[in-house]
Amino acid sequence: MTLVTGKYLLNNADKFKYGQPAFNVNFVDQVTSAIEIHEAFHAPLLLQVADLALGFFGGRVDFANSTLEDKIRGAKLIANFVKEKAKETNIPVALHLDHGRTYETVKACIEAGFTSVMYDGSSLPFEENIKNTKAVVDLAKKYNVSVEAELGILAGVEDDVSSENSTYTNPLQALEFVQKTGIDYLAISYGTKHGASKGKNVKLSTEIVTAIKELFLFSNINCQLVSHGSSTIPTYLVESLSKYSMDMGESEGIKIDQIQKAIKAGINKINVDTDIRMATTRNILELFENHPEYKTKDKYKYAYDYIKNNNDFDPRNSLVEFKNEITSGFSDEDYLLKNAMDKAVKEMMGQIIVEFGSIGRA
Repeated sequence: MTLVTGKYLLNNADKFKYGQPAFNVNFVDQVTSAIEIHEAFHAPLLLQVADLALGFFGGRVDFANSTLEDKIRGAKLIANFVKEKAKETNIPVALHLDHGRTYETVKACIEAGFTSVMYDGSSLPFEENIKNTKAVVDLAKKYNVSVEAELGILAGVEDDVSSENSTYTNPLQALEFVQKTGIDYLAISYGTKHGASKGKNVKLSTEIVTAIKELFLFSNINCQLVSHGSSTIPTYLVESLSKYSMDMGESEGIKIDQIQKAIKAGINKINVDTDIRMATTRNILELFENHPEYKTKDKYKYAYDYIKNNNDFDPRNSLVEFKNEITSGFSDEDYLLKNAMDKAVKEMMGQIIVEFGSIGRA
């Protein structure tokens, strides 16, 4: 089927009271794996590509230095790939830009064929955030593209999004923001955190979620709520990485029961990224453990040395030697690596589909 809008998916999540997971991808093979596991669970799929990941898809392996041209190229490539894959499945699939930092980047994704975009002006003054977001909404509506924005600041680090402290979203400001911008869904700050270290025993302030939801309901506003920084980071995953001598420090995710409470309170979209990166790197390390000959084999040597020397679980950094495979898929001769990535995606996504209640909702 053709790609659907993000609004279509979140309207259903809101109506039927389940959480719609939104999964970040950085390799085209991950898109294929994501579709397969969602088909198996008959679940709707919301794929995300972060701002800098556009540059990664555009051929910029040092993606932190991505130019607009890199991002435009990457947006076209991933959008075309996802559109073709979506035609082959019967589950609804939406493609979303995560944390778009500029109007130009958002515009590139809309024109490339994304069906949902996020403009992140959360670090700006309130009125400036409204002004910039409204400009994005005006453009997106011409293309029937859904728009997400953010109000409030999450602590933690994710690509070029970072803050030392959190600022909870003010419910009254949230109402004013949505009324003045016309966005489709709003990312709020209520206790989640970007990155792998959320802090132990995090308790989300679901009262904020409930208050915003009630204000929207009373004002007859159809706007869904989004939870960023919501990776669960299972303990067993941290332990398995430690087994391969990767120091995960204070890594701790948001507990599943906390997210489930947030869903009941009114959260509709839950972003997940870190879990998949960590599981992918664990599987890569497992490959090296079971096949030590790969430690010195061609492009694999860089990956092995990088992970061991940098203690970095982001496969975008360790697999830079596989530049062509990022956008064309891994070949049959790299089936072990392809299988490692496939299993990581399906392991993490499968758990979350079930826990967030989207199983069978396609």
